[in-house]
Amino acid sequence: MSYALVALGAILASFSVACILLPNDAIDYGTAGIAIIISKLTDFKLSVCVFVVFLPFIIAGAFMLGKQFAIKAAFGSLVYTVGIDVFEEISFELNTEHFIAVAFGGAILGAGLALILRQGGCIDGSEIFANIVIKKISQRTGKDFSMTFILIAFNACVYTAAFFLINRNAALLSLLVYVVASAVIDHFTDHFEAIKQVTIITKDPAQLVKCIKDEMNKTCTIMDSYGAISGENKTLICYINYFELSKMKEIISRHKGTFSTVTTIDEILR
Repeated sequence: MSYALVALGAILASFSVACILLPNDAIDYGTAGIAIIISKLTDFKLSVCVFVVFLPFIIAGAFMLGKQFAIKAAFGSLVYTVGIDVFEEISFELNTEHFIAVAFGGAILGAGLALILRQGGCIDGSEIFANIVIKKISQRTGKDFSMTFILIAFNACVYTAAFFLINRNAALLSLLVYVVASAVIDHFTDHFEAIKQVTIITKDPAQLVKCIKDEMNKTCTIMDSYGAISGENKTLICYINYFELSKMKEIISRHKGTFSTVTTIDEILR
């Protein structure tokens, strides 16, 4: 089911880009935006450009973020690439203004990407890049950071390139795509780029903490707690990013008798 939803999300995203955004002079954001710019400048087939641009990020993600994440990212990217190739050959036209068409296309794109992100997948290299940068910074400093500013800076570079290399309208319409798609994604993923706090209540924390440390290289804060029915417990608090959430859920599912919540953290002060 997880891979079926990733495929559905990739199909929605590729349909939006090939049938709505590109015919209305807008482009996708992130590494897909880079691929579109290259395709427009060189006349190379878009699906080939998408594959070539995505590939290095997927390989880097496999080394830095784990095999399971890389498999889902590769699968989603493959479906997205094939979808682009197929939908480019389909005649589809929205008889409406560019502004409305682009807003509609951005909403469909956001819905598709949200589906993929909720299943622990990814089809955009900018998110993998931001994740790797945050991981490196965290390893060096021991601090957790949000991906927001890295993603904004990455996409600002993409739109600046579109402004100078394609045309002004394409850059401005594409910015609208980013705003609409981001709003849809944030609604369904609760700000995926933000830090997530996982709170786990358990009676046997030792094995759970060991798995989190060994498999995710994360530490936990452990506190004594007491339940009105369950009695004495331990409460674990761990900070992770959105792409690590699926792994955390897998670890928790292996330890029965736990109660967990996930909340979004805007900022951590030290």
